[in-house]
Amino acid sequence: MKLILNQEVDGLGAPGDIVEVKDGYGRNYLVPRNLAFQWSKGAEKQITQIKRARDARAIRDAAHANEVKNQLEGLDVKLPARVGANNKLFGSINVGDIADAVRANGGPLLEKRSITLANPIKTAGKHKVQVKLHPEVSASVTIDVVAA
Repeated sequence: MKLILNQEVDGLGAPGDIVEVKDGYGRNYLVPRNLAFQWSKGAEKQITQIKRARDARAIRDAAHANEVKNQLEGLDVKLPARVGANNKLFGSINVGDIADAVRANGGPLLEKRSITLANPIKTAGKHKVQVKLHPEVSASVTIDVVAA
């Protein structure tokens, strides 16, 4: 099955890449999760749009990724949230909240997919979050969840 990727898939490719996968993997995993769509001749225009958008927000190379890493690691990110008893949050903090908080605290615009969060943050305090900037470079950002 020939597909065009919408998002980066580990071990397969980046957005806009044309990949050949087994029918079951494409039909049961990639397409339902909107990670890819069916290839066709008319989809060539969509490929150029996807690649243009990816290039506009992508980190250019490892040196640029290291600059962004230094900027992120030197950043003091405070994220206000409603806190109840025992420092537990009402709700949780997810990758979208973290990306918005980094941007609001003077950091670069991060894609939500580049932020690795094993479990949603459900307590106030300092939490370490990994951000994959480049295949060779990842940064560790400290998020300080404070009572709002």
